[in-house]
Amino acid sequence: MKTQQYHLTELTAPDFAENPTAQIVLAFGSRFLLEDKAYYEVVKSKFPDAVLISCSTAGEIIDTQVTDDSIALTAISFDKTPFKTSLANRTQYETTAECGRELVRPLLSPGLKHIMVLADGQVVNGTELIDGINSIVSQEVTVSGGLAGDGSRFEKTVVGLNDNLKAGNIVAIGFYGNHVKIGFGSSGGWDSFGPERKITRSKDNVLYELDGQSALSLYKNYLGDLAKGLPGNALLFPLALRADGKDSVVRTILSINEKEESMTFAGNMPEGFYVRLMKSNFDRLIDAASVAAGNSLQTIDNSPPDLAILISCVGRKLVLDQRVDEEVESVREKFGDKTAITGFYSYGELSPFNKSLRCELHNQTMTITTLAEL
Repeated sequence: MKTQQYHLTELTAPDFAENPTAQIVLAFGSRFLLEDKAYYEVVKSKFPDAVLISCSTAGEIIDTQVTDDSIALTAISFDKTPFKTSLANRTQYETTAECGRELVRPLLSPGLKHIMVLADGQVVNGTELIDGINSIVSQEVTVSGGLAGDGSRFEKTVVGLNDNLKAGNIVAIGFYGNHVKIGFGSSGGWDSFGPERKITRSKDNVLYELDGQSALSLYKNYLGDLAKGLPGNALLFPLALRADGKDSVVRTILSINEKEESMTFAGNMPEGFYVRLMKSNFDRLIDAASVAAGNSLQTIDNSPPDLAILISCVGRKLVLDQRVDEEVESVREKFGDKTAITGFYSYGELSPFNKSLRCELHNQTMTITTLAEL
């Protein structure tokens, strides 16, 4: 497996040579650059035989750099690993779960090892997407990926397969055979505080009541003066969500409705589950990125990967601010110098907790997928 990486800040005369051997090009970048008419033509002119997979971001990762308003390009050439791609658009299906099932159905061939999913971050319910995918994918096949971003604007996200780039798109890549090794890890590093409360009224990803009280009112009470900055400040105070006897996942608030006294989250908030407020701790957030890298190494027998795809949450980027590079640098320290690193800041992360569990939607985590070819 070979990789080549390029960082584009503009689309005129990019400074890299044509590579006809590239099979996949991952492009994580600014929505405005990806939607530029010149984008597809420029990239395809340099990688004529490659499948182009594009995803808008809330920040781009390439090597140990975190940037905005650019495109992080990674060209991949496999020696022995077959792959397939699939595309679906959420607007063409009655439910997100159905869209997820139809997305991965064309990939269900013998030898399937892993599916990587990149999805629209505004109109796709990440929980339902993963529920649909998990319902038809065997336990032996792992799934990871993330939801596209749009900076801190939350206006529109786009995902594309070749020249089909639009809102609502979901792209999946299936990797096959015994020569590819896939690792994954996910960690948050947020600190919980306050009492745990039970969800007593919700619908899908909209939360209305906790312990029989208005969830929005309770949330505002905890935030105090910071509540004046909602919904933006909600990225700084996510909720830990758990079912009885299970590990918790983090959920980010996307919007609030003052009239209904409700909060809309990036994933479902089922009635009967428990939530607890969380706050940031700079050092623990950075340490969590290192933990995620370590976990991803454990799933591939601690061998340095050829490529690491980092998908971290926009909330982490806003909290870390000037220190955001540090979480990527901590990943580099775990992998060493030979691993190519790319990725983006997202509106949601998709990963199993560990090797034995199925994929789940996470928020406010650093999630890492690693690839190596034997």
